[in-house]
Amino acid sequence: MKILLIGGTRFLGRHLVTSARARGHEITLFNRGKTNPDLFSRVKTIRGDREKDLDQLSGQWDAVIDTCGYVPRVVKLSAEALKERVQQYVFISSISVYSDFSKIGINESSDLGTLSDESVEEITGETYGPLKVLCEKAVQEVFGARALIVRPGLIVGPHDSTDRFTYWPVRINQGGDILTPERPDVLTQFIDARDLADFTIRLIEQNISGVFNATGNPITLNTLFETCKRVSKSNANFKWAPVDFLAKHNVSPWIDMPVWVPDSSEDAGFSRVDISKALSAGLKFTDLSETIRDTLKWEFERPENHEWKAGLKPEREKELITLLNHVQ
Repeated sequence: MKILLIGGTRFLGRHLVTSARARGHEITLFNRGKTNPDLFSRVKTIRGDREKDLDQLSGQWDAVIDTCGYVPRVVKLSAEALKERVQQYVFISSISVYSDFSKIGINESSDLGTLSDESVEEITGETYGPLKVLCEKAVQEVFGARALIVRPGLIVGPHDSTDRFTYWPVRINQGGDILTPERPDVLTQFIDARDLADFTIRLIEQNISGVFNATGNPITLNTLFETCKRVSKSNANFKWAPVDFLAKHNVSPWIDMPVWVPDSSEDAGFSRVDISKALSAGLKFTDLSETIRDTLKWEFERPENHEWKAGLKPEREKELITLLNHVQ
């Protein structure tokens, strides 16, 4: 098959390229050449900005995969420009599209987020999900039954520069007392980027359209942390901090404490998203140990002075553990 990939050199995009090529497909990249421009030197690449250079896309493809659509106006431009050039438009969306995470078992037909002003293009924590909803609609309006919408949860694994998962394998590998959030039995849900890539390519091969939630099976934080400890053979000692303690000391979920969202009634469904449709369509998972091991291997290849985008700084963590010890 011939697949056009918008982006393709960051995180998920590079895994999509690897998966597609491993399965014998012909890939064309369309990007600005600003991130890892020499990553795939043997892959045909068209340089351009999707807002003004879509006229450069003069080929024909079986599918296009849009990994970096955030603004509906821009996604609509891409969809309209490619309507007669590709058979299928694959849009990588997000489970953030859902409006109510108090419900357990959110599925593909659950209510979606909305914007009172649909002309808004600023991406914030409040607008990100509803903007993705509008992006999905833009694709569906143009491609109809030829649209495939994939809604991943937290994407993890090698080459994830957000550090939203990477923090834990690396920090636990270092050992010692480690501040961990809430309780061992609190759930989290994420997907290895390579599994997401393989699933997406397989759907394209089968010409499957529609909408799919694509994230992992829920696991406990304790399972994640203990697996990190076992893989790295560290002497980590987990110091579980209650939600009120973390809130009092301005420790934020997701950023300071990656992969964690408090187990509250308001967010009860955040880590319990229904993925049964994707499982029936063939979604498979890499063993957690392998994801952790490969993430660590990749992290050790990064420059030592890279700036961490998530997790606690060592001095801040030490301070918090001292405070926690005094109240327990």
